[in-house]
Amino acid sequence: MSYYIAPRFLEKLAVHITKNYLNLPNVKVPLILGIHGRKGEGKSFQCELVFERMGINVVHMSAGELESPDAGDPARLIRLRYREAAELVKVRGKMAVLMINDIDAGAGRVDQYTQYTVNTQLVNGTLMNIADNPTNVQLPGAYDSEPIQRIPIIVTGNDFSTLYQPLIRDGRMEKFYWEPNRDDRIGIVAGIFQVDRIAHGDIEQLVDAFPQQSIDFFGAVRSRLYDEQVQQLIQKVGIERISSRVVNSAEAPPEFQRPNFSLPHLIEVGQQMVQEQKRVQEMRLAEEYNKSLYFNRKLGDTSDRSAAPSPNNANDLQFFRSYSGNGQMGNGQAVNPTAPQSTSYAGQPSSNRLTPDVMTEVNRILSQGHRLGIEYVDDRRFRTNSWNCYGSYHGDGAAAIAALEACLSEHPKDYVRIVGIQSGDRRRISETVIQRPLAKA
Repeated sequence: MSYYIAPRFLEKLAVHITKNYLNLPNVKVPLILGIHGRKGEGKSFQCELVFERMGINVVHMSAGELESPDAGDPARLIRLRYREAAELVKVRGKMAVLMINDIDAGAGRVDQYTQYTVNTQLVNGTLMNIADNPTNVQLPGAYDSEPIQRIPIIVTGNDFSTLYQPLIRDGRMEKFYWEPNRDDRIGIVAGIFQVDRIAHGDIEQLVDAFPQQSIDFFGAVRSRLYDEQVQQLIQKVGIERISSRVVNSAEAPPEFQRPNFSLPHLIEVGQQMVQEQKRVQEMRLAEEYNKSLYFNRKLGDTSDRSAAPSPNNANDLQFFRSYSGNGQMGNGQAVNPTAPQSTSYAGQPSSNRLTPDVMTEVNRILSQGHRLGIEYVDDRRFRTNSWNCYGSYHGDGAAAIAALEACLSEHPKDYVRIVGIQSGDRRRISETVIQRPLAKA
């Protein structure tokens, strides 16, 4: 099976890796290439395809290896893996790279409650030191004066704004925002269904039916098509004997017939999965469970839950969100819990331009006490992730929605996104693109 490699992705990785092995005169080449973008868009898988096509040896690391009970172990492991890749080049005579997947999950700081450990500091310092001195990477307790082979480092992640900023500065890390366009999505999905002999026109219609879904969504759709046959196998063998039939059995492995890969059936299965996604977003049980703890933290008290009022109705909920322990709003204005409030997060005005999903996201950001940022960018600057700020809103849901509608009207051919911003430290907690140009849909 030959999977699709996006031309932009292939070109970016090939150029970065090759540059690090060339001796360019008076040119400082960044050692690290950071590939970031939405979850499930195939960043790691596309990297593996490029490495395989270029015949590159890969030394892998994961985000889970960037923390340890023993201080210094992750930093030492990074140096060890880097030197291992350099040894592969020397022994096998082929290019090699060090690949760190989901670096923001291991070294990123999502919010003020994320613990910043000594290991996190050492990981950042080690990567910065390697980027500045790629041929002089020493292990603790030893020193080798002989320079080693320079090894390009590829890191992937979703949100690089959570990383230590000096690490991702230009000169150390080159950034590549990966968002597959329609042609890329069709090519990748066609590769997923290649052995199933689905018509190219059906692939296009399937991709267009779910424009907001990531690439891994279509792989999950294909996997779910086999659920019915697996269920029939369990019923035929018996729930009590399925374990011995599948594992360590003397019989031949079960055979499965080709499922129904018709376009209507694929869209039906995809819509079922979309409904499951919506249920997850609508439940938000963790938010309800942690509400008291969250607001007690805002009050500076993590033990006494009686200091804050209980949200029994809409007005009490608004008062609860604005309560600061002394009967004042965050801006210093007094709050009367019995008087009607001017801002209601639970009942935002209706909108003809905004979809229910967008309205839900706006309400969620404002209801949690965050600021809502509105940003836009044209197609050219979108590739460099250089967004323009349209406005920032806090509390007044009607004004925020009116501004969002105005932004969509004024920039019909641009990308538009909404951003959730924490009021205290101005940290971004979410970014959602709600409008894409028609050519990119």
